[in-house]
Amino acid sequence: MTTATSVPAPAEYQSALTGAALFDTSGAAKLLLTGPDAPMFLGNLSTNDIKALPLGGGVEAYFCDARAKVKFQAWIYHVRLSDARHAMWIETTPGRNTELVQYLDRYLISEQVEIADRTADFAQFHLAGPKAAAVLGAALGEAVPELPEFAHMERTFGRDATCSLRRRDQLGVPGFDIVCRTDVADGVKRMLLAAGATPAGADTFETLRIEAGAPIFGKDIDENRFVMEVGYALRAVSYAKGCYLGQEPIVMARDRAGHVNRAFLGLKVLEGGPLPAGAKVFRDGQEVGLVTSSCQSPRLGVPVALAYLKWKHQEPGTRMEAETPAGRQPVEVLGLPPVK
Repeated sequence: MTTATSVPAPAEYQSALTGAALFDTSGAAKLLLTGPDAPMFLGNLSTNDIKALPLGGGVEAYFCDARAKVKFQAWIYHVRLSDARHAMWIETTPGRNTELVQYLDRYLISEQVEIADRTADFAQFHLAGPKAAAVLGAALGEAVPELPEFAHMERTFGRDATCSLRRRDQLGVPGFDIVCRTDVADGVKRMLLAAGATPAGADTFETLRIEAGAPIFGKDIDENRFVMEVGYALRAVSYAKGCYLGQEPIVMARDRAGHVNRAFLGLKVLEGGPLPAGAKVFRDGQEVGLVTSSCQSPRLGVPVALAYLKWKHQEPGTRMEAETPAGRQPVEVLGLPPVK
């Protein structure tokens, strides 16, 4: 779990809300799966429908164990390589590329699938803000078409910097992931900045992420977390696909209880500063939740937090208290996302 974030630079933060902020997200772990059985193989292991993913499409998904506890948070894209072969590109949490290769290889038996770690070969940027598409178009010299979230396409910056452009609104504003070879990354970055993007750093990214209510593995998710408790999990789980690892507990949670025991929601801190990760949340003396991330929200003027709250304690507007080293701080349930 993480501690509260630092305050973002005002110019960077404002650029994401009114213009286009450029973040370097090259640390994201990146795998490439080739071979005719790759879609089926991933479909049997992940929560979303990979087998039916069209070329140019993408999805958010989770890899779980048999209990539906999260092992990896992932974004999976159906791509075509330069030699015309189809492949599946997987992005996961920074630093977890080797672990994901090992996890996938463990289940690889007779399928025709090759797994390659491409993390070091490709740089990645995230361009976020209401003017992101315009800035991207100016850098490319051509308009960027409307794309649904996770859809992607290839475009070339300058003479030879071919990149994958992926629509992904992970910070609560329109956004694009731009993935390119490391040897052309500096040139791509220069063209985006020249087209009007504002360079922005990790503190601004983290503040926007928390305000958007976007959970991330290692901070808001760990290997003991039931996938259906995680924020935005429903869009990453397909109930129409065939069998996959962890499916039975997911279906049981839907059919038997109609809800899960905990839900990932936002909190507004009514007094005091951002909450430390791991802070327990109480209501009427009863422990009802756990804080995972927190920051000062420039838009609300007060701190906000992300937390898992127990069933029957999730109604927006509900007052509670978070236990911190400085004493208990009053909080209020905001829902998800906490800042709109």
